[in-house]
Amino acid sequence: MNSNGLPPKQGLYDPQFEHDACGVGFIVHMKGQKSHEIVEQALTILVNLDHRGACGCETNTGDGAGILMQVPHKFLKKVAATENIELPEAGQYGVGMVYCSPDPAARAQGQQAFETVVAQEGLKVLGWRDVPTHNAPIGNTAKASEPFMRQVFIARSPNLKDDLDFERKLYIIRKLSHNAIRATQIDPYWYPSSISCRTMVYKGMLMPLQVGEYYPDLHDPDMESALALVHSRFSTNTFPSWERSHPYRYIAHNGEINTMRGNINWTIARQSMFESDLFGDDMQKIKPVINIDGSDSTIFDNALELLTLAGDRCPMRS
Repeated sequence: MNSNGLPPKQGLYDPQFEHDACGVGFIVHMKGQKSHEIVEQALTILVNLDHRGACGCETNTGDGAGILMQVPHKFLKKVAATENIELPEAGQYGVGMVYCSPDPAARAQGQQAFETVVAQEGLKVLGWRDVPTHNAPIGNTAKASEPFMRQVFIARSPNLKDDLDFERKLYIIRKLSHNAIRATQIDPYWYPSSISCRTMVYKGMLMPLQVGEYYPDLHDPDMESALALVHSRFSTNTFPSWERSHPYRYIAHNGEINTMRGNINWTIARQSMFESDLFGDDMQKIKPVINIDGSDSTIFDNALELLTLAGDRCPMRS
């Protein structure tokens, strides 16, 4: 097993032939009013999607489940203060949900490398928070590849004129940090579930019921959002892992994208030609655009994320 819980290519098994099928739920307050009730209702939806997910030979090891929500400013300001981190007003900082190594030395090296990337991009890390987790209910297979969960807070630069400008910069930081930390094996567990000024993702190699149990944060009354997207994964022809749990940063879906290999090859072949007025010279920093170690959903999410942040190819505008 690799650190992400997936086996390497061997015998008749090849990761490129993997496919997915899952269950999805979404809830939103139509007038944008944030509340903790939305989060709790989303977790209820997730539990009711248990039949759409799957487990392994251990009944308490799931294929993956999670929740995407808006950044809960009231909650984060409170918990950051307990770590002596003073957060600015909502929208003036980004928050990353990051998988890190259980080894403190590797984790510290990864933190240092990440802060270097952030500084090189003209931003500042305000601090780190260890995310409380409760792994007693999860199975031994999930525990065997369980990462250490952390949150990182990044201050917005006054040079970034709007939220999408900031979101693009956080996207670039995430891409650069992958190359600097994960690809170099400084921290082989390194994986940001999300780094954004708008949304956060809590997910894992969990059963639907285990999401709320594993992350006590989710039951805090100050954990508020006006929307939530939940996902219960069924790995039809894939191996589950902590990374491959949904939601991703922009999507969750329950189908199979059978043209995955073609999509990967076309993107890699054409990414040297990518141009964007909004990214400018930073376009070179986000390559490779596609995480080829991900599932078909990862590839879809990577492509949609780039098109959205590039500004003129998607109706999802702020």
